[in-house]
Amino acid sequence: MKNGVRATVKTGISFGTALAIVISYVKWQSILWAMIHGVFGWVYVIYYVIVYR
Repeated sequence: MKNGVRATVKTGISFGTALAIVISYVKWQSILWAMIHGVFGWVYVIYYVIVYR
């Protein structure tokens, strides 16, 4: 059960980051903003783990 959950979470986080980058690039036409939004996605994940764990 744990391996399935880990794989799902890992895929979800990777997909979420990629989605944020693509949407950001389409909206702003800037690779810099796309990278920033990708990093902020990870910052939110770290924040969530620290606060709600």
